[in-house]
Amino acid sequence: MAVTLLLQQLIVPPGQRLLIHNLGWSKFESVLEELGENRSSRIAYYQGTLEIRMPAPEEEVDKELLGDVVKILLDELEIDCECFGSTTFKGESMESGIEPDQCFYIQNHARMRGKRRVDLNFDPPPELAIEVDVTSKTQLNVYANLGVPELWRYEKNQLKIYLLQGKEYEEVFTSPTLPELAIQDLVAEVLAQSRDIGRSPALRNFRQRLKQIL
Repeated sequence: MAVTLLLQQLIVPPGQRLLIHNLGWSKFESVLEELGENRSSRIAYYQGTLEIRMPAPEEEVDKELLGDVVKILLDELEIDCECFGSTTFKGESMESGIEPDQCFYIQNHARMRGKRRVDLNFDPPPELAIEVDVTSKTQLNVYANLGVPELWRYEKNQLKIYLLQGKEYEEVFTSPTLPELAIQDLVAEVLAQSRDIGRSPALRNFRQRLKQIL
C-alpha cells in the first residue's frame, strides 16, 4: 500500500539533503508552491529528481561572505551587476530548476534591472552562480542544463572555478569575469581573516587590498 506524506512531515537536518525521484514537472511546481518562499531550504530539480537541502549555519556564513566579496570586486572594478541571491530559476522545457547560494547578472545586468521574478523562457540565466560545500551532481547538471556560464564552488575552505564548456563544466584557475585577479588566493585570504578578526574588518581590509592591487 502506498503511503502519502505531506512535505511538512519531512524534516531535513542542517547540512543534509532529501532526494525525491520520479517527480514530474507539474508535481515539482506543486512542491514549490507547498514549500513557499519563506524557507531556509533550497531546491535543485533535474529531469524528474528533486533535491531539497538544508544549509548548515557555517554554509550560510560563507555564502554571505562570498557574495560580499564579489560585490566588492565588481564595485572596485566599476563593473555593474544585479544580485539575485537565492532566486528560484526554472525552465520546464529544460526540466530543470535551481536555487543558488548566490548569483549575479553581469553582462545582462541592464536587462534584469528592476525585475523581481525570473522566467527562463524569456530571461537569460545569471552569468555567475556560487555554491558552498554541497554542490551535488544534481546541482551541477541543473546549472549546465540552464546554461549558467560560470560557477564558483567553495568547499573545504577552497574556492574552485568552473566554466561551462558545451554541456559540462571544466575547472579553471582564472575567472573570465575577473581575469586580472588571483581570485582563489584573494578569497582564501579574506575568508581566513573573517574567522580571525570578524566579517566587517576582513571585508574592509579586502577593499583596501584591492585598491592597492588595482
